[in-house]
Amino acid sequence: MLSVVIPAFNEQDGIGQTLDDVQVALQDAGIVAEVIVVDDGSTDQTGAIATAHGATVIRHPINVGYGRSLKDGILQARYDLIAIADADCSYPVHELPRLLKAGEGFDMVVGARTGPTYRGSFLRFPARKLFQWLVEFSVGQRIPDVNSGLRIMRKDVVLRFFDTLSNGFSFTTTLTMAMLLNAYFVTFVPVAYFPRRGRSKIRVVRDTLRMAQIIIEAILYHNPIKVFLIPTGVLALVGLAVGAYAPFSGHGVFLGGVAVASLLTASVIFAIGLLADLLRRIMQK
Repeated sequence: MLSVVIPAFNEQDGIGQTLDDVQVALQDAGIVAEVIVVDDGSTDQTGAIATAHGATVIRHPINVGYGRSLKDGILQARYDLIAIADADCSYPVHELPRLLKAGEGFDMVVGARTGPTYRGSFLRFPARKLFQWLVEFSVGQRIPDVNSGLRIMRKDVVLRFFDTLSNGFSFTTTLTMAMLLNAYFVTFVPVAYFPRRGRSKIRVVRDTLRMAQIIIEAILYHNPIKVFLIPTGVLALVGLAVGAYAPFSGHGVFLGGVAVASLLTASVIFAIGLLADLLRRIMQK
């Protein structure tokens, strides 16, 4: 049994086809399911179309965000397994039965996007790779797609992290990090990714900065030592390099002082990181 939660804000161009594809795929696979659409303050016909296509519709009076919509849908869900997808036809929702089978024994299975549409524009690709590296560094493993919006997870596990998950577009990113950093079982299954129907709600500069903030906050909450390791490593390398060069320069005393200051600062930052990690462990207990 599966609850499918679909957040939607002004998605009248794609919501009908998305719901049809979900229902056909699950019926053909013999999966008992409910479909919940969270109409996040839409000003078009999104809610009416979703109702006409047989979905249970939760309506927000105003637009409050992607993550908040998913949270409300998950709380409303009746079944222990939750699938999420977007309403714009960008995800292959017909793959839900395959993801469900691939996720047996796991706490979450993620549809890892592939193809040129996922790589995106020249401006967005570097930011995505930087965030991917930062998340992979924090969790200590490779992650094919940290913020895919097509995934299936256990409701009881997601609820444990509700208070720490973003109410915005970064809901999926913070969920991936929370589960991996807390030793839950997560698997990734490659899926195709298609151009969306309708207008994108993402604002590149604003949402990129917000994503960076949320990722750093998530690392500080779940694994703070990793945040402090980056400046510690940079300052330690600078100190060692300057210290090695100092005897051969004409400014040995000055550069030696710079080297010592860099190494001492690195030590202090590392110590703060250890204290932050200790505090996290105490608070968890």
